Amino acid sequence: MTKSFTLDGRIIPFEDGETIIEAAAAAGVYIPHLCHHPDYTPHGSCKLCSVKVNGRICSACTFPAEEDQEIVSESGEINADRKRITQMLFVEGNHLCPGCEKSGNCQLQAVAYHLNMVDNHFPHFFAKRELDASHPDVLIDHNRCIFCELCVRASREKDGKNVFDIGGRGINKRLIVNAPTGLLKDSDLEVTDEAAHICPTGAILIKRTGYLIPIGQRQFDQQPIDKVSLTTGQGGHEQ
Repeated sequence: MTKSFTLDGRIIPFEDGETIIEAAAAAGVYIPHLCHHPDYTPHGSCKLCSVKVNGRICSACTFPAEEDQEIVSESGEINADRKRITQMLFVEGNHLCPGCEKSGNCQLQAVAYHLNMVDNHFPHFFAKRELDASHPDVLIDHNRCIFCELCVRASREKDGKNVFDIGGRGINKRLIVNAPTGLLKDSDLEVTDEAAHICPTGAILIKRTGYLIPIGQRQFDQQPIDKVSLTTGQGGHEQ
């Protein structure tokens, strides 16, 4: 007998071991997210996928699907919280979309559109974080990092390396490159590594490719993130 739960009034079947977000995606229902990727260990850091399960707020990417759950995702209250989280991510870094090479392919930008985020609401931090362009093929703009740890997980779980980590707390939190100098050029990152391509923002970029696809012709220019995510099975990562 197929097990199921109810999501926004819709019956969602699931298999044992699936999380709420996995079951929802398989049924064609998009739940906003940034740190989730179906190929990697759930992290639950961005909180965009928060849903109400039997009246309790849970992260859909980490919470297991169970029989007879009553889940709410699309409510005014939950989407208002998602919008506030997204606004805070924008002001905590320096996400200047019109001049960013990732515009149109950026998951953070696409989620903001999905949530109808029309302003940043909060004062900008104007963080001063360095840019590491030392690697011949890959650069890091630390201003755009949202600490989703997708590059950390991809490097460990897919590439079999340990190039990235997160250090510090609060305003001092930062993406760390595991190299004696702390520079990308002295790590064992290769341009073909999954960790070099999985960033949902413009924090990790492949050099000399920024505008090969013109703005206006990129994946989120063509389709909104809820359509792209359900087609690709993830946030819309393009290699």
